[in-house]
Amino acid sequence: MQHSINITTLADLPAAAQELVRLFPDKKIFAFYGEMGAGKTTFITALCKHMGVADSISSPTFSIVNEYESEQGDTIYHFDFYRIKTLSEAYDLGYEDYFYSQAFCFIEWPEKIEELLPEDCVKVTFSKDGDKRTLTAE
Repeated sequence: MQHSINITTLADLPAAAQELVRLFPDKKIFAFYGEMGAGKTTFITALCKHMGVADSISSPTFSIVNEYESEQGDTIYHFDFYRIKTLSEAYDLGYEDYFYSQAFCFIEWPEKIEELLPEDCVKVTFSKDGDKRTLTAE
């Protein structure tokens, strides 16, 4: 089933993050699609904060993956596959250890590793119209 969440201002981010978690309570892997500047990293930051991450949250563009821990002790992996050029780089990273760890995985630029994504991953697509963002999740 497809769900839409509208974000008009940055102030809407906490409620949007809460809504996404509420819509998919049993899911751990989320793939975030959208063009550069669509708001993926900003939304993932809000999502991590909603989940109780106290650490500084940033895009893992150069490290490919950042690891966070929530107040409840949940591990969260935040991936940015923008810079990878081949699937072998994802294999070298050990993507399976992350994706099948039962930890939360938030993935930016999943297009680069589409065939490696677990079947039950939630696909979240960002579209923007001026300052307004619409997230479509399924």
